[in-house]
Amino acid sequence: MTITVRDIFEAIPGRFDAKGAAGWKARIQFVFRGDGGEQDRYIQIADGKCSAGEGKVDQPTATVSTSAKTWIGMTTGTVQPMQAFTSGQLKVAGNIGDVMKLNSPQIFKREMAKKE
Repeated sequence: MTITVRDIFEAIPGRFDAKGAAGWKARIQFVFRGDGGEQDRYIQIADGKCSAGEGKVDQPTATVSTSAKTWIGMTTGTVQPMQAFTSGQLKVAGNIGDVMKLNSPQIFKREMAKKE
């Protein structure tokens, strides 16, 4: 079985390290269109807690627009985030620093269980 956007977002809270995210508050909206279907998801971080869900979040601090295929590739390491950004496959509006923190190993552990 392949990894889906749903799998990635369900794993995010379990990978979160509150110590590494001390004082960080963010509401990041994800808009997936194109390859892999259309869906909206979000990550919310505040008070040392992280949640991820389906749908829209109020007043996002950043919005990420990409395809599910590109996001899955970035998460699994087959697509380089900077290359996706510079080629226009990944667009960020708002606080790009919040989005860059998603790649921090001090905030999010790297291990993600692979589905068989």
